Amino acid sequence: MNIQDFIEKFAEAIEIEASGLTSDTEFRTLDDWDSLAYISVIAMLDEEYDTQIEMAQFKQLKTLGAIAEYIENNK
Repeated sequence: MNIQDFIEKFAEAIEIEASGLTSDTEFRTLDDWDSLAYISVIAMLDEEYDTQIEMAQFKQLKTLGAIAEYIENNK
């Protein structure tokens, strides 16, 4: 998976600019992160990557890179 493509899809899902986001970005610290952003990201993961993730598992992920790694490991 191309991490930059993932970051752009993540940013699009929560309607923010991808510039400044990296694999080390802790997404929960973003100003736009809220319950709607969570639902949007979960939907994007399902649509774009055919990946479902339980809330308990998602809560363990801290960075954008960790989400990308989860997708890679759960294809």
